[in-house]
Amino acid sequence: MLVVSGFVTREMYGRRVRNGTRGGGAAEGMQLQSVLDRALWPALLAGVAAALAVGFVAAWLVTRRIARPIDELRRATRRMANGEYNAPVPSPPDLELAELADDVRALGGHLARTEQRRAQLLAEVTHELRTPLTVIRGHMEALLDEERAPSAEVFAIVVDEAARMQRLVDDLALLSRTDEGRLDLANEPLDLADVARDAVRRLAPQFEFSDITLVATELESAPVSGDRGRVMQIVSNLLGNALAHTPAGGSVAVATSVDGAVSTLTVTDTGRGISADDLPLIFDRFYRADLAPVATMASGRGLGLTIARGLARAHGGDIAAASAGRDRGATFTLTMPSTKPAAPLDLL
Repeated sequence: MLVVSGFVTREMYGRRVRNGTRGGGAAEGMQLQSVLDRALWPALLAGVAAALAVGFVAAWLVTRRIARPIDELRRATRRMANGEYNAPVPSPPDLELAELADDVRALGGHLARTEQRRAQLLAEVTHELRTPLTVIRGHMEALLDEERAPSAEVFAIVVDEAARMQRLVDDLALLSRTDEGRLDLANEPLDLADVARDAVRRLAPQFEFSDITLVATELESAPVSGDRGRVMQIVSNLLGNALAHTPAGGSVAVATSVDGAVSTLTVTDTGRGISADDLPLIFDRFYRADLAPVATMASGRGLGLTIARGLARAHGGDIAAASAGRDRGATFTLTMPSTKPAAPLDLL
């Protein structure tokens, strides 16, 4: 560019000089051309040098403005990779980098919550396993020290505690497969009403023993596609939860219906209810409200609702909970995609 600019400038200037000195003054024109030749190249070189200096300074300033926030973001992500999930992430002045910083900050918060849930899950599983292990060890040591004589009662207690641990391990394995999307489902055409009737028939003796009325009269056909055993587990868990938190003399009602493309099953109880603070948390693993279950035989490990919601979502549905407050009952609603054909349009 420097050479081209020099030659173009020299040629254009030479033409103007020749036109201005035409008819005389050739010597003056040659002198002017010589002066231009001596001044042109140093001037161009000085201009290029100045342009390069200004460009370098501008590029350095722009690079520093961009590179410094990026370096800070890199340092923050390295600290998060080392477990400092709450590492401070500065907000750069540029909008795009500021949005990136917000995303990194949100990622750190998500990782912190995930780590907290992992630690909490480990502590809760440890707590759940400690009790049956303590019971089994206590009875075995008593037998070894001959403090207790071998009996069917002792062996039954050990078997029950071992079965309790096995159920916990099975539940956790089921939750893991559900969360990872590795749950194998043998889907087939089902009717939520038929599944509800079957679940009510199986659990009726437990409700009678607890003096709780189980009502299942509003069962409208609600066709879905799903794994019958898993859908039965969802309904059984919902009914078991209602049984555990409904006092004697109360009632639990099961109903099914279809609303457009959604099949619905609801379990409504007149039990302890759910406070506004507990409502967003009841589907969390091992979560228990501060009110203990009223039905001792139905008290569980705080996994029933979590498993039920995981299974519902694996079927493309979900479970929602609603309650007017403590001692005002609760309603759990299972929704699944309906396979009921749409009504034909009336074109007349």
